[in-house]
Amino acid sequence: MDKLTDEQVARRLSDALAHRSSVPAEKLIGGLLRTLDLTADAADEFTFPALESTARERIFGGQVIAQAIIAADRTVDDEKKIHSLHSYFLRAGDETKPLHFRVHRDFDGRSISNRRVVVRQNDKVIFNLTASFQKPAEGLAHQIAMPDVLPPEQCISAMEQIARNPLVSDEQIERMSMPRPFDVRSFRPEGKSTTARQYQWFRTIAPLPDDPLIHRATLAFASDMGLLSTSMIPHGLHWTTPGLFSTSLDHAMWFHDDFRADQWICYVMDSDWTGHARGLNRGSLYTQDGILVASAVQEGMMRLIPTDD
Repeated sequence: MDKLTDEQVARRLSDALAHRSSVPAEKLIGGLLRTLDLTADAADEFTFPALESTARERIFGGQVIAQAIIAADRTVDDEKKIHSLHSYFLRAGDETKPLHFRVHRDFDGRSISNRRVVVRQNDKVIFNLTASFQKPAEGLAHQIAMPDVLPPEQCISAMEQIARNPLVSDEQIERMSMPRPFDVRSFRPEGKSTTARQYQWFRTIAPLPDDPLIHRATLAFASDMGLLSTSMIPHGLHWTTPGLFSTSLDHAMWFHDDFRADQWICYVMDSDWTGHARGLNRGSLYTQDGILVASAVQEGMMRLIPTDD
């Protein structure tokens, strides 16, 4: 498809922004918080109810990561905070069916606790997560400096990126402009680049409660947005590339410091390897004043199936 004209981009962007802003911010944040509100069924077992309908083909991976964090935290002493997690996506989930979370108390020490969360749907395991929790402690400290990046105000919005892409149809834009609880601003190189690096700023569109657990779970939720696409950059691929199938295989995170997910977070992402239909992606998450608050690593599957032109 030919490059879109400025008038076409403006129309598509205007329609998308109108659709995205059609639901009040407080209502969207309320929906996000309800997603993190699991029902206790029995000892160390929790459920998230089925939705009546969904526009998604499968459950967003970041949602299940965040929910598993909440489930694990409910079985840990209040003074201990999650500092790392390692997880695997095993099967695609269905939002119209309930999720069942079973927490296994693998270890409890004086300063560290370890939990394993197994998530089932239709009696099949779709996801598992191991997380470690630690009491606050003093010790040696250093961090790598935040790279030189554009401020969020100078980065293009996710909606404008989509509106400018001629491979995205008007119907796809309408689906992708569904109201979301995050404001996302991105910087991604055009076309193919030997340097597999991009970054995005994000924050929730309205304030969150002061509970640090809510902010860590929300950050984990958002950390699955865009990370996998980093390993596509050296190959000139994009999620809109015809014949491209991609999905997350695993996701790991380390939480370094406290932060607020309702304030700007810069997600600096790079990829140093692709091969065997897989791509490895790394991310560093900074506050706007340059504090490194979390790190993430994700491997994903990428298969490019030839299409008939």
